[in-house]
Amino acid sequence: MPLINSSDKLVEKGERMSKKIGFIGLGIMGLPMALNLVKKSEFSVVGYDVFEEKRNSFNSNGGKFVENIEEIYQQSDIIFLCLPSNELVKKSIQEIIDNGKKGTIIVDFSSTAPAVIREMYEKAKQAGIYLLDSPVSGGEPGAIAGTLALMCGGEKETFDTVNPLLHCVGSSVTYIGKSGSGSIAKLANNMVAGCYLGAMSEGLAFAVKAGIDPETLYYAIKDGYAGSKMFEVKAPKIISRNFEASARIAVHQKDLQNAVDYAEQMGVEIPMSNIVLDYMKEMEALGKADEDHCAIAQIYEKNMGVEIKKQTVSI
Repeated sequence: MPLINSSDKLVEKGERMSKKIGFIGLGIMGLPMALNLVKKSEFSVVGYDVFEEKRNSFNSNGGKFVENIEEIYQQSDIIFLCLPSNELVKKSIQEIIDNGKKGTIIVDFSSTAPAVIREMYEKAKQAGIYLLDSPVSGGEPGAIAGTLALMCGGEKETFDTVNPLLHCVGSSVTYIGKSGSGSIAKLANNMVAGCYLGAMSEGLAFAVKAGIDPETLYYAIKDGYAGSKMFEVKAPKIISRNFEASARIAVHQKDLQNAVDYAEQMGVEIPMSNIVLDYMKEMEALGKADEDHCAIAQIYEKNMGVEIKKQTVSI
């Protein structure tokens, strides 16, 4: 396997390698991540998405797309995945195992269940293929800016090999431990984020019910202990009624369900996450799973009979 030299370049036997990189999944997060690899790495990056407009967008911004995903399987040395479901990740990894070449490195940027990652890690290992789980946090703004936080699990040597490429998409890249560790770290991250969204929505709805303008409240508390990066980004979206997704409810819901399932395996309870998960399921039932995850505020609004928006003052 190639190593990293002092100048953070992928090398083998002291010589620069011409690596071919494949990227599968050019969605809200995947497209800007793939484009950062195009701009910041020195390697050829080929992308694929099931939607033609995503492929065209990648191509028009400097990337190269393929119509046939098997070209990525067969020709890429490193393949990045950014997919919305456990089933798609498992299917893609299996297809790489079946059609790819020995020595291929798979980096899964998706939020995949630890059990799925560990199952596929063993299958990939038997086929001479390396799998790193490397889920990300930071949403669409972080994906665009290349400032995501990455949590990585798998063999340390594999992590060291792709570390320079990971820094093309993230400003914080942490090796957590063995296979599945990155996925577990991501579950913990999204449990905290989900519960924070719930607490933020509850507090804003509570204040509106009590007659306080939510925008005034936002400025009053954003620099105190209740403030955070998420509060600064998501509270204004709620107040302005902008629920266009930079992080979809459907994806966060999947992560919380993975967390609940893993908690059951460990024999522990995660009641706060369960409450938020139930609200996300309620949003799904309302046909709103593709809205931004901060849209769960609408459930708190419904329960309190309010709407979290800037109040107009009559003179």
